[in-house]
Amino acid sequence: MVSGQILDGRSPDDCFITVNVGGFKQRMERGVLKRFPHTRLARLLCCSSPEAILELCDDFVAAEMEYYFDRNPLFFCYVLNFYLTGKMHLVDGLCVLSFRQEIEYWGIKDGHLDLCCCHKFHELLEQNEDLGWDQGSVELHSTGSSMEEMSDVDSFDGAWCADVRRNVWLRLENPSSSASAKAMAIMSLSVVLVSVVAMCVHSMPEFRQADHNDREVEHPGLAFLENLCVLLFSAEFLLRLAVAPSASKFLCSPLNVIDLMSITPFYATLAWDLGPASEDDNTELEKVGKVMQILKLMRLFRILKLARHSAGLRSLGATLRHSGREVGLLALFLFVGISMFSALMYFVEKESLESELQTIPAGWWWATISMTTVGYGDTFPVTLPGKLIATLCILSGLLIVALPITNIFNKFSNFYQKQKKMDGYSNQ
Repeated sequence: MVSGQILDGRSPDDCFITVNVGGFKQRMERGVLKRFPHTRLARLLCCSSPEAILELCDDFVAAEMEYYFDRNPLFFCYVLNFYLTGKMHLVDGLCVLSFRQEIEYWGIKDGHLDLCCCHKFHELLEQNEDLGWDQGSVELHSTGSSMEEMSDVDSFDGAWCADVRRNVWLRLENPSSSASAKAMAIMSLSVVLVSVVAMCVHSMPEFRQADHNDREVEHPGLAFLENLCVLLFSAEFLLRLAVAPSASKFLCSPLNVIDLMSITPFYATLAWDLGPASEDDNTELEKVGKVMQILKLMRLFRILKLARHSAGLRSLGATLRHSGREVGLLALFLFVGISMFSALMYFVEKESLESELQTIPAGWWWATISMTTVGYGDTFPVTLPGKLIATLCILSGLLIVALPITNIFNKFSNFYQKQKKMDGYSNQ
């Protein structure tokens, strides 16, 4: 059976179809629908069986050739206007996500939006994407968010030692649940601060010591604080892992990964120092020793543990996570500007013996610190054309950096306000 025979028993060229959308009936001509062959109504013309028709509409009456759609009849008026004019317009008072679902249902593309509504449509979509930051932010500090942890409480039902694990979990993850939970949070934060301060003090010459082989060793007092902090970190991590509703989900949490990375270097260096090979002295072992120094440097990850107790740091992480496009534009703008100004500076400064900008790579360094307004002053132009180019480079850097930073700052402000509200709800 051909499509014309289904739609009309007389002539396909004179065919009209009757569309009933939520009680609103409209008789439409085939030629109008054929102008947009990828839309839902136009695809009805290609149906060769009743089953194929029912895949595109909710019901139809073959005798009257009436096709029924259980959709919004008010929105269908805009669809009719689209078929007549070829342009789609936003519906006043309709959520942008609902609008998008409706046009997708009828097979209308975003590109069919008229110019008067296209910019507003994408702007509203971006605003709704920003409103969806909560889920991404919760994932960023999944075990640190009280709202999510409260939803995980039900996961203990039927598990071993459910009541005990639930109580310990709430005290570790939700500081507002009780006075003891708040005290544990304060103690955890204090240990992090002590560890960070000890790491900074260790770099001071007054606290450096050497053994009989003139090799640097840690100060006994600082070593004791280091060991104590790591033991507390390890005990806290293992306890939270033991009582977590889901061990796999716990280990996949970004903040828990940070916790693990902050304590792993300590045990790696401890195993190396206690090993028999550590007493030997040769070039290969010195190289391994440098690797151990790098592992010790990973103690810096402990600073990130503050994110568990800081709404600002969590908001910063969510901002960076949702600002990939802005950060990419910033990097692109800087790359183009640095490449251009470094080449210009090279060509105007290469003849001057007093200038240090004798190569384009040297110009890259100068352009980088100039466009980012750092201005170390270690490298600078000496010719008049070079100083003019430097002025343009600095002014361009101010504009290039300022443009994407504004959007990033606005996102951070919104995220921070919402994070404070979430924390306020969890404290109620």
